[in-house]
Amino acid sequence: MHPLIAPLEGTLIVSCQAYPGEPMRDPGTMARVAAAVESGGASAVRAQGLADIEQVAGIVDVPVIGIWKDGAEGVFITPTLEHCLAVIDAGADILALDGTTRPRPDGRTLAQTVEAVRQRFDGPLMADCDSVESALIAADLGIELIGTTLAGYTGAREKTDGPDLALLSELAGRLPASSVLVAEGRVHTLAQAAAARQTGAFAVVVGTAITHPTSITTWFRDAVASVELL
Repeated sequence: MHPLIAPLEGTLIVSCQAYPGEPMRDPGTMARVAAAVESGGASAVRAQGLADIEQVAGIVDVPVIGIWKDGAEGVFITPTLEHCLAVIDAGADILALDGTTRPRPDGRTLAQTVEAVRQRFDGPLMADCDSVESALIAADLGIELIGTTLAGYTGAREKTDGPDLALLSELAGRLPASSVLVAEGRVHTLAQAAAARQTGAFAVVVGTAITHPTSITTWFRDAVASVELL
């Protein structure tokens, strides 16, 4: 097991992202958010975009899982080899990329992308998967971290209310020893985070519920607005 991975067992990883046009969509702001969650006990942080990765890597001591979202449809999470290499060069300790079986924009297969990345990078990889099939394929390629990040977002599985615990349960018993299972996607409560870990996740990623105040505010706003006074 890669030395960066072992300390992540049984821990919380926090995704620090903001979307284009939002007030917090600023690399410096995201870096400070990353420092704040590190202070709270995050074992690693996930950062999106080259500028964010560079600034986050410069301020935290925990591993940085880097991605580059380019586009909004199809394969858009670190979608090509060019994106992968840029994320590595920006300072990511762990490279995360789309781990589904869908066609990639540059025409390379996931296997071809991984092979080319390994020639330049000796850090761990994380595959953002959407199904049992894609997760097992990614694991067979030697990808060290298998995430459920895209479950419910590609049509391969129905979108669950909360993390896809059924997917986690099945993968927990089928992944090879060379890969670890990471729960990511719609982990919005303490109970859901605990359930993901209990279902077999090596580590749990939480993003929106910790680092996206716009979404959190809408949850509370809707809860307050839905109350009918006696």
